[in-house]
Amino acid sequence: MAFKKVSDSQVTMIELMLPSHANFSGKIHGGHVLNLMDQIAFACASKHSGEYCVTASVNRVDFLNPIEVGELLSLKASINYTGRTSMVVGLRVETENIKTGEIKHCNSSYFTMVAKDENGNSTPVPGLILDTEESIRRYARSMRHLKEARIRTDDFLPEHFQINDYLKELENQNAQVIFP
Repeated sequence: MAFKKVSDSQVTMIELMLPSHANFSGKIHGGHVLNLMDQIAFACASKHSGEYCVTASVNRVDFLNPIEVGELLSLKASINYTGRTSMVVGLRVETENIKTGEIKHCNSSYFTMVAKDENGNSTPVPGLILDTEESIRRYARSMRHLKEARIRTDDFLPEHFQINDYLKELENQNAQVIFP
């Protein structure tokens, strides 16, 4: 199996934010940004794998700063992790005010993408060459996140869920438990 460097598949996309991208409050619609994020994750994963890729999951998107009409939106994507058929693509979204040059970090996210062959079956992807401390840190972070996600999923399966482990925690929440 081949291996590729992180730099081999890094992708940057820059787009001018137009009034047609705005929501009712005049800020850029989050759905438009998510669409662009999915597109760049696809481009990065497909470039790495050499295959058509699909989005398997998105790990949390927090909109940190509003995006204004007239700003340049910059999306940067890199492969952070490779499994057998999947890749974790790290994304960073920033805006630049054309007049002032001010740059704002708007969000970061991690998209898990799966490579597909011509029949739509998952297909192996090249491994990742880790040649910097940053690439090793990102790979290790993804490994831990994937492991924690599996544990979280298992803990809340109906056959594993232990209600008594959570009833006390629910007392301080904005919920009313009416359960025998």
